[in-house]
Amino acid sequence: MPLFPSYFGIATAIVVGIFAVVVSNKFAVIPLVPPVTSTSITTTSVSAVTESKVVNATTTATTTEIVPKKVSELKVITPSVKLTKDTKQKSAASQLSASTQMVTPAPLASSGNLSFDTVASSLRGALVNIICYAPVGSGLRSISGSGIFIDAKGIILTNAHIAQYFLLADRHVSCTIRTGSPAIDAYKAAIIYISPAWIHANATVLTQTLPSGTGEYDFAFLAVTASATSNPLPVSFPSLSLAQVSPSAQTPVVIASYGAQFLEPNQIQSSLYPTIVFGSVKNVLTFSTTTIDVLALGGSAAAQEGSSGGGVADASGMLVGTITTSTVTGETSTRSLGAITASYIRSAYAREMSSSLDTLLAEPTATAVAEFASQIPILESIITAHL
Repeated sequence: MPLFPSYFGIATAIVVGIFAVVVSNKFAVIPLVPPVTSTSITTTSVSAVTESKVVNATTTATTTEIVPKKVSELKVITPSVKLTKDTKQKSAASQLSASTQMVTPAPLASSGNLSFDTVASSLRGALVNIICYAPVGSGLRSISGSGIFIDAKGIILTNAHIAQYFLLADRHVSCTIRTGSPAIDAYKAAIIYISPAWIHANATVLTQTLPSGTGEYDFAFLAVTASATSNPLPVSFPSLSLAQVSPSAQTPVVIASYGAQFLEPNQIQSSLYPTIVFGSVKNVLTFSTTTIDVLALGGSAAAQEGSSGGGVADASGMLVGTITTSTVTGETSTRSLGAITASYIRSAYAREMSSSLDTLLAEPTATAVAEFASQIPILESIITAHL
C-alpha cells in the first residue's frame, strides 16, 4: 500500500511575511509563518485563483513538504487506486493553471434529491475560515484553516490540528471565525470537543518540522459564542447535517474550503475566497477492517494548504467528510487529497466519549462550552509541555 498523505500543512497557507492586524495590544504586528515548513519556493507575478476571484501576487511562499509516516492500518476496501505523492517541484504558475481548470468545471449530474449547484451553494454558505494569530516570540505560528457549520445553533466541524490553537488562549493566541467572499471576521468561538486521543498522539505537532499523520481522530467541534463585529448573532446559521452513512467510490461530491497556499499574508487577511470543486470519491479506505473511514479525493484545486477542515458533500446535501490530509507540492491536479468520513467521526466520538455525537449536538451551545472548559487546562498542558 502506498503511503497515505499526511497532516495538511497544519491547516494553512499563511506564508512567510509580516502584516498588521488589530487583535489586541499584543498582536499589533504578527509574522505569519506556517507551523511546519521546509522547501521555499519563490514565485513572481503569478495569479492566485480561488473561485472566480483572481488576485495578482508576487509571493515568496514557504510550502510544507510533509513526510508521511507508514500507515499499514489503512487498508483499501475497494479495488485499489494508487495514491501517489508528486514531490517534483513545479512552478506556481503551473499549479495555478491546474487550480483554474478545477475550480469551475461543469456541475456533475445529481444522483440525489438536489442539483449539485444547490449542494454547492449550501456547502459554500456553511463554510468558514478559521484564522488564529500567535504573538511574536511565543514559539507558535499563526495559521489559517477551514471549517463547516453542521448545526444551525452555530456548531462548527473542523480538524483537531486547527482547533488545538483554541486551547492556547492563555498564551495570547487569538482565533476568529471568518465567513464570506472574501472572508471577513464574523464570530468568536470556543471548543466543545477535541479528540483527547489525537492530542495525546500528536502533542509535539506544533514543534515538529515535518509532522505526519493519517487523519485518524483529527476532528474537533467549535461553538460560536459571540459576534466578532457590531452585528448581532444570527437566529440560525447556514449548516449541513453530518451524514450517517459513508459514500462509496465513484460517488459524485462537492468540495469546499478556503485554500490559501498561493496567497501572500495580506491577501489571506483581505482577499481570501472560497474554493469550490466538483469531483468524486476516487477510493475509500479504512482504519480498521470494513468501515469506510477515509475518502481519497484525488487532486484538485482543493488540494492546497488552508483547506484543512473543509467540507465534502454528496448529492443529498449531507456532509460526508472533512478534509484532513494532502500532499502540497506539484500541480494541484496531481496531488492526493484525503477526508475522514462523517460516519468515522461519529463512531470515533462514541468510542472516546461513550456517548452519541447527537447528544453533544443536541445540547445548548453554552452548556457544551461550559462542560468542555474544565478539560482545557489538562489538554493544554499536554501540548505546552513540548513548546
